[in-house]
Amino acid sequence: MNDVRLTAMTDGTVQQEVLIVTGMSGAGRSTVGNALEDLGWYVVDNLPPQMLRPLVELAGRAGSNLPKIAAIVDVRGGKLFSDLYEIIDSLRGGTSVRVIFLEATDDVLVRRFEQVRRPHPLQGDGTLLDGISAERRTTLELREHSDIIIDTSDLNIHQLATTIADTFADDDTAGVQVTLLSFGFKYGLPTDADLVVDMRFLPNPFWNPELRPYTGRDKEVSDFVLAQNGAEEFLDNYVKALTPVLAGYQRENKRHVTLAVGCTGGKHRSVAVVEELATRLKSLPGVAVNVRHRDLGRE
Repeated sequence: MNDVRLTAMTDGTVQQEVLIVTGMSGAGRSTVGNALEDLGWYVVDNLPPQMLRPLVELAGRAGSNLPKIAAIVDVRGGKLFSDLYEIIDSLRGGTSVRVIFLEATDDVLVRRFEQVRRPHPLQGDGTLLDGISAERRTTLELREHSDIIIDTSDLNIHQLATTIADTFADDDTAGVQVTLLSFGFKYGLPTDADLVVDMRFLPNPFWNPELRPYTGRDKEVSDFVLAQNGAEEFLDNYVKALTPVLAGYQRENKRHVTLAVGCTGGKHRSVAVVEELATRLKSLPGVAVNVRHRDLGRE
């Protein structure tokens, strides 16, 4: 099967990549779409096949602003779906187009439809199996000409998302995006934090008149905070503890994590520790780091 990558042209521009996500209803198209969005793809769901060409033309005009497009196309389009293979074949003449086909066994698909209590789109007045059989016949030619076929029968949503990430992620795409957020406890806990640590066990630079005007971003405060008893030990052990956690997040396809670091006012200790943590976490494989200081600048 062919792998899909963003291709650089010889003149330095970026070649448009178009991915068609199709296959059996209930095989995981929505999960694949969400995973591709997390990887930076522009995803369009339930697109009529006849709209593929206008979409590709629009993406071409957008250039590097819209380099990777994924269109989820399926039998919900009714009679429009019958033209999909011919449309894809015509697009391949001037655009890098790949097709990923998702499938699963009949018993797995029946179980999934029963769990969500929804009918199959081709079921009509018949049974779930009637709808599944009709869809297999409708998609047979498309399946045979797909670039990537994934059987999701034995995959849960996390495993499927991980499979997509392994297949379509650029080499420099981080496995997990960590937002390091400093805050002041007196202004309240961040509501979106996944992990929270408390730096109030360290002496507060606020009570030092020479340091009070500065923040944790300033060397004077940073040196003071990191030199306190327990600071270096905490940082060493916390990064060591986070290493298997972040690796586990990547395995479970949890791609966005907010780690909040608090002190009293969110100006000195938490800021200094966040800046130091950012430096250390950036060295971990598959980890990208963003830094935010929620309460910096508040009185």
